[in-house]
Formats: sequence, structure tokens, C-alpha cells
Amino acid sequence: MTEPLTPIKLLAACAVVTIGSALQGSVGFGSALVAAPILVLINPSLVPGPLLLCSLVLTGLMSYRERQAMDVSGLKWGLVGRLPGTLVAVVVLTNVPKKELMLTLGAFVLFATALSASGLHLNLTMWTLLSAGALSGFMGTISSIGGPPMALLYQNAPGARLRSTLSGYFALGTIMSLLALVAVGRFGRDEFWSALVLLPGVAIGFILSARTRQLFDRGYTRAAVLTISAVSGAMVILRELL
Repeated sequence: MTEPLTPIKLLAACAVVTIGSALQGSVGFGSALVAAPILVLINPSLVPGPLLLCSLVLTGLMSYRERQAMDVSGLKWGLVGRLPGTLVAVVVLTNVPKKELMLTLGAFVLFATALSASGLHLNLTMWTLLSAGALSGFMGTISSIGGPPMALLYQNAPGARLRSTLSGYFALGTIMSLLALVAVGRFGRDEFWSALVLLPGVAIGFILSARTRQLFDRGYTRAAVLTISAVSGAMVILRELL
């Protein structure tokens, strides 16, 4: 059984999910970056399962809102890559010490962000999409933070295309991660009810993002992607060291 949420903790958790949902609705990813570290402090049982279910609802709404801008081909290859990444993550979760793994992942994200900021640009090809999808599925299943690999690949795309494609990828990919967690006993009835109480935060954040996304589309999307990716890598590392 998971520890019940007190009213104060519930409000705090919903507020965190609201902020994270507004950020992801504006940029295309980042909800887990904001929410995961704080939700762990509020109640560790809220991550990764309940947060992943909230992400599924949010990305489903985002996919529908900007569906006309979606890169269907890129979405397809990203999802093909995510499946093996998710399966490998399930095996790793039960066999490899989590601390060493998370430190390695965090360092890799920082390195990839630094290369992107320096001007390196990877073309959207079948192989880069497969690779980014696999790494994203791996990271997302283990830590709930799977956005940076795909986001960095789409950093130069128009805001609507980035948001819609990543949202479609995350919506379908999150289903894979949730099924994987169910298979290893990490998601059940308790996690489902915990996610339901957080959904009001998802709804409020999504509504707020209808306005805030317009600000990022004025030439700030790439900077936001690089910043959020760098903070993601740093947070993964700090969470294990502190």
C-alpha cells in the first residue's frame, strides 16, 4: 500500500504537476523535470508510475491540439526505437545499481546538450530517430525523464512541430513504459488512484499553456530545449549525489 496523501501534500503535488504541465504544454517536454524531483520528496510512490500516467493524459491532449503540425514519419521511427529501449530498461531496473546508472545517464544528457549548444546539428534520419527513441524510452522508464534525447533532435523545428511530434511520441511511448512497469509490479491499483488525484493539475497546466506556448514560439523554443535538457541532466546527477 502507498502512503496516503494529506490535504497539504495533495495540494502541493497538484501545484507541482500544474507547473510542469504548463511548461511541457509550452515547449513540448519538461513536465517530469519539474515534477519528478519534488513529487519524490512529497511521496516517493508518485514516481514513476503515477507521473507517467499523468504524462499520458497531458501528451494526449497536446497531440490533439496541434495534430496538423505532427511529423508522422519521425514519430514512427522514434516509437520503433523506444520499444527496445523500454525493454532494456526493464532488465536494467532489476539487475543494475540505480545510482551508477542514473549518474551515467545524467552525464550523457549534459554532454549531448553541450554538443547541441556548440552548433552540432543532427539530421532527422531513420537512424538518429531510432537512436533517440531508444535512449528516450530507456531514460523515461527508469527515471520518468525521457524528453531530452528526442527534444534535442527536434530543437531546430518550429514550435508547433516539435510539440506535436514529441507529444505523439510520448503519448504512445508512455503506454509502453506503463505496461513495462505493470509487468514488473511497479504499477497497480494504488499508483492508478494516486495518478487520478493529480489530474486536475494536468488540466490546469494544459489550459495555461494555450497562452504561454505563444511566447516560446517567438524564437525562444531552441533556447528553451537546450536549457531544459541541461537542467534535466544536472537534476538526474544531483538527485543521486545528494
